[in-house]
Amino acid sequence: MNRRTLLQTLASSALSPAFLSPGRAHAQSRSLSRSRPGDPTWPADALWAELDRDVGGQVIKVQSPFAVCLDNTQSAACADMFKLLKNPYAVGDDVALTENLGWVDAWTSQPSTYAVAARNSQDIAAAVNFARAHNLRLVVKGGGHSYQGTSNSADSLLVWTRKMNAIALHDAFVADGCNDAPQRAVTIEAGALWGHTYDAVCVKGGRYVQGGGCLTVGVAGLIQGGGFGSFSKNFGMAAASLLQAEIVTADGAIRVANACTNRDLFWAIKGGGGGSFGIVTKLTLKTHDLPNFFGAVNATIKANSDDAYRGLIARIMTFYRDSLFNPHWGEQIVLRSTNTLTIRMVFQGLDQAEATAAWQPFLQWAAASPQDFTIVAKPVIIAVPAQHFWDPAFLKLAPGIVVSDDRPGAPVGNIVWAGDAPQSGQVLHGFQSAWLPQSLLQDDQREQLCDALFAATRHWAVELHFNKGLAGAPGDAVAAARETAMNPAVCDAFALAILAGGEGPAYPGIAGHEPDAVAARRGASAIDHAMEALTRLIPDAGAYVSESNFFEQNWQQSFWGSNYPRLLAIKDKYDPEAVFFVHHGVGSERWSDDGFTRLAR
Repeated sequence: MNRRTLLQTLASSALSPAFLSPGRAHAQSRSLSRSRPGDPTWPADALWAELDRDVGGQVIKVQSPFAVCLDNTQSAACADMFKLLKNPYAVGDDVALTENLGWVDAWTSQPSTYAVAARNSQDIAAAVNFARAHNLRLVVKGGGHSYQGTSNSADSLLVWTRKMNAIALHDAFVADGCNDAPQRAVTIEAGALWGHTYDAVCVKGGRYVQGGGCLTVGVAGLIQGGGFGSFSKNFGMAAASLLQAEIVTADGAIRVANACTNRDLFWAIKGGGGGSFGIVTKLTLKTHDLPNFFGAVNATIKANSDDAYRGLIARIMTFYRDSLFNPHWGEQIVLRSTNTLTIRMVFQGLDQAEATAAWQPFLQWAAASPQDFTIVAKPVIIAVPAQHFWDPAFLKLAPGIVVSDDRPGAPVGNIVWAGDAPQSGQVLHGFQSAWLPQSLLQDDQREQLCDALFAATRHWAVELHFNKGLAGAPGDAVAAARETAMNPAVCDAFALAILAGGEGPAYPGIAGHEPDAVAARRGASAIDHAMEALTRLIPDAGAYVSESNFFEQNWQQSFWGSNYPRLLAIKDKYDPEAVFFVHHGVGSERWSDDGFTRLAR
């Protein structure tokens, strides 16, 4: 994107709209193209004012915060802007921004023309009705974490759920229309973030709810994508804990979906992808008893030769299969191109002594061969009372674990894991994932797996997220996952392999702050080659919809497998005119890449 394109983007919200009567707008909803600012069909100011009255003054005419950089990229205001981008809470509080600012050669975060800062379901219904009546591109943003760019679109109306963040615990919840036994649960509005949810449910409430790993991820988006957190190997997918949802569908109706009411819609939003079936306004999730302890294991080991590294990979995979392939262990190991193994794992249901004993054989093996391995970072194994695991006050006692929202007056609960903080404002170079079936851990296949992992690391680092595969989880967690819309491959996967890279904060068209396109394309190519080394072994692996390649070819099969035809039928039932569109969302193959033009069928 050059300066002219940037200027055009920032100026789009200032275009003068022409008048369009409601009757004419409804007819246009069936046209081949959605309306843009400057089109004869774009709603007039009077109609936007009417919407503003309907939603209690919550319509925002969005302006890009990057406008401060146009005249002088070296100005203090521009510098402050790029400093702000490092704070995910500040980014989330800006209607024009998303957590990720783009993906080189794929998409760039651009502000909507107008937004509705929704306070309740009625505001959302009014926005949906307006978008449908006037044939507008509609976008939904809660946490704004989408790697695919689904939380933004230029020339659109944004439904922004940030203000809807209430969290309420229940001691005896029964879903509407059901006769099930009451159970403990929590109801969370669509704009809530997982860090705040853990604080309310786990720290203050003394219970556990299965959510995401990154604390600034939105609750609603994670559930609709399927959702994995650090301890999913025991508690299962986040979507599988869903008991009930309230959702505004394309006709503007506010519906309840659960196992007894609108059952098809309930199934679809459990992993069928956000932004395709409607706008979720609140969710009720099952809660669990807290374990006594949560804990973490961190270490870094470098092999001194390629042969030693092959041996290290073989040893860690065998050790995982024999000692860690169970509900106690989650998170990841990273196999780097520098012949380095980074261990960043967590555990639940064990105390510190038990976790230390579990790791002792592997750590002793590595330490016993200094000619082959260097212990770069001394192993640290620590357990804490589970109720403190997400406690902001407790976490701040140890430097370097979390980063706080540094704005004056920011809530004390606004924290993010230090390792996740660099994601704020990033521009991706590449991001791909693949489910690794548990059969690869068997004696007759493990050598091939290790060879593929080593070959991949010759190009790029491979992250193995063990908590994002449900093989090894309790039977009830696996059974619950099978009742979601996720690709069934997740139930047989021992891990999700992720290969990703990016930079930031950066934004195209702003001198001195532009992403490095050459480096990005070089990195994307390396990621492609690394993934090819894995997919030669597992050609039909499938990928996790929320963490996947923007350029995924056979995405319907990759994300949802045999579930896709059912999802498409539900999409057609509840959204026959395709009011809702997201990149690589259910039914999106019928539209242009930007979601503005319907393709001939």
